[in-house]
Amino acid sequence: MPARHRASPERAQLDLFRALPGTLRARDAQDLMAYPFFSLAKSPRTAPIDFTAGRIAIRVEAVPEHGMATIWDADVLIWAASQIVEARDRGLRPSRLMAATPYEILTFTGRGTSVRDYDRLKAALDRLQSTTVATSIRQPSERRRHRFSWINEWTERADGAGRPLGLELILPDWFFAGVMDDALVLTIDRAYFDLKGGLERWLYRLVRKHGGVQRGGWSFDFAYLHAKSGSLSALKHFAFDLRRIVRRQPLPGYQLSIERDPRRGERLAFTALVTDPFEVAAARAFGRGPVDKL
Repeated sequence: MPARHRASPERAQLDLFRALPGTLRARDAQDLMAYPFFSLAKSPRTAPIDFTAGRIAIRVEAVPEHGMATIWDADVLIWAASQIVEARDRGLRPSRLMAATPYEILTFTGRGTSVRDYDRLKAALDRLQSTTVATSIRQPSERRRHRFSWINEWTERADGAGRPLGLELILPDWFFAGVMDDALVLTIDRAYFDLKGGLERWLYRLVRKHGGVQRGGWSFDFAYLHAKSGSLSALKHFAFDLRRIVRRQPLPGYQLSIERDPRRGERLAFTALVTDPFEVAAARAFGRGPVDKL
């Protein structure tokens, strides 16, 4: 099978990091959990995401050929973050140039391994590469923007007989630097990969980022959540979907409820479901969530 993309000079400047075998903890980048970087719809999206809150500015753009990277495509980045953190913790030297088999990525993210699943993974890599992001996050000035794609390039490798050897991909420095910073990564429940809806996946990441173990939990008003999701749905439809999620309670590790205030309107409230007293005490002492990196 031939390479899908021609390698750039950037590849020659990077050391190749081979994905670690075995089942690793799932880690997610906090910046990606807290802000609207991905489409929540399964149908192709080309309309850009524009989000501004204080000094934070984000613009995500897609091309018609592939559409915007989705929150399901972001599973590849969770896999990459998990590999990078594990390698660093073992005293190894991770790299933005990573090699793995499709099987390793698919099984880590709870996917099947059929030909159809392989093709979907390749389509996800195309969307991650073609989607562009411009953001002021982690920039010295809010007027300065860092522009990148979620994957700089990716390649299918094959031997001389055309038999597939796996994939190689290059991550952007913005993502890699954030993952290498221990304070900017959280572990997530592997049950996250079982969540089917885009909104509930986004909501879990947001709740995981903000929830922690707090007395009384946290709450956000529906309008704020709507703006932060980047969803194209009208607010009333978004609110309907939130209420339906609350009725189903699908988020692993968290209890959701709706608070109704005549002055402030509806608010989504959530509390962590932690039963281990030692973990609760440690989380409160260090100001982190129930399954942060230990």
